[in-house]
Amino acid sequence: MTIPPGRAARPGRAGILGRGYVLPTVGMVAIVAVSAFQNLAMATIMPVISRDLDGEALYSLAFAAPLAAGVPGMVVAGTWADRSGARVVTIVSALLFALGTAIVALAGSMPVFLGGRLVEGFGAGALTVVLYVIVSRIYPEHLHGRIFAGFAGAWVVPGLVGPAAAGVVTDTWGWHWVFVGALVIAVGSFVLLLPSLRRLPVPDVADRPAWPGPRIAWSAVAAVAVLGLNTAPDLAGALGPLVLAVGLVVAVVGLRPLLPVGTFRVAPGLPTVVVMRAVAGAAYMGSEVYLPYLLQAHHGFSPSAAGVTLTLAAISWAAASWAHGRIPERVLTARRTFSIGLTLVALGLLAAFVVAVTGVLPVVMIAGWFVAGAGMGIVYPRTSMLTLRLSDRADQGSASSALAIGDATGAVVGLAITGVAFTAFGGRAATVSFAVVFGAMTLVALAGLALVRRVGPVPAPRG
Repeated sequence: MTIPPGRAARPGRAGILGRGYVLPTVGMVAIVAVSAFQNLAMATIMPVISRDLDGEALYSLAFAAPLAAGVPGMVVAGTWADRSGARVVTIVSALLFALGTAIVALAGSMPVFLGGRLVEGFGAGALTVVLYVIVSRIYPEHLHGRIFAGFAGAWVVPGLVGPAAAGVVTDTWGWHWVFVGALVIAVGSFVLLLPSLRRLPVPDVADRPAWPGPRIAWSAVAAVAVLGLNTAPDLAGALGPLVLAVGLVVAVVGLRPLLPVGTFRVAPGLPTVVVMRAVAGAAYMGSEVYLPYLLQAHHGFSPSAAGVTLTLAAISWAAASWAHGRIPERVLTARRTFSIGLTLVALGLLAAFVVAVTGVLPVVMIAGWFVAGAGMGIVYPRTSMLTLRLSDRADQGSASSALAIGDATGAVVGLAITGVAFTAFGGRAATVSFAVVFGAMTLVALAGLALVRRVGPVPAPRG
């Protein structure tokens, strides 16, 4: 039976685990959980991997590579889903993600490791977009907040056990086995989603958009530019900042056709939503990878113990998203949501900065990152909801890809800036390098807070 867009087998006010919704909900949440485990595990064990593969100079690039590769993946997946439906796009994206994870698990050198991360990132970027399309096609709008809260909730279990488990596995058998386990979980998650893919509608031929060749080409340019940004920390002297500046200019040129018109001038509506996501991602993701690094390098934490910081932040992120999905929008307006969220992120970054500067108890930074996680937990689902609401149904794939591109490039630019600052001020041996990282990203969060007033009127939910 064909399911009309935005409807499930049983319309009405059923929850996301009601009849007609439970299988896609479980399948998609499981996929998000795999991604969460990968992210948390990488942040926890990357110091070990970089030493083992003699790739400490490429530390930030290991995180930036999949984000950069995800940009063309997002563009291709968004258009492909609008043209052919989300079914085949989901399958291909999942296979690429699994292939990349397998390459990473078998890597014996840093170049092979980075190659696997690129393949993995392309598939993950495509999956990010296609999950949004699946939500728009299966769930009515009054459930969008709850399913996006469910995505955030998928971080809870990986957040509780992921960093510690990755640390224990690394200490006992080696880091390769962390990715073998992730691959097994990924395959199981994709199998769970397969039954729901048959329900997705296929667009009529007359409604299918043309393949945007120039847009795909620009996405490749943007990917190369943002990837190049993260080579800047490895360059000596003034060459690093110069490459960073040039890379930012090229990235802006490449990204301009991929984002909504008016994004770079923060026009009200969808452009501002994309900017909010990018700024929050830059501030949070650009800093997160250095928290376990600081704890291990200067406070004697083991990889599993350092992962506690990420665990608590994942819990607060999920809890805040759950609360956000249940507070009426007339109470928690878009402007209020972004103001509260970015303020909490800035407070968390400030706590990390204080620990890096003064050497006070690491618990201050751990508590601060718990607060920052809550801030992200309300910003992310609201940007996801507004992206679907502010776009036409036929363009929701492209709009979702624009949001995901803003998210990914914001994180990559944040990583590039922190990577250059980290290297320039002494690297892991100097606490001042960590202080500069956290201080710079605090300013980014505050800049985003100043732009909240640009959020325009938000239409009421449809349906």
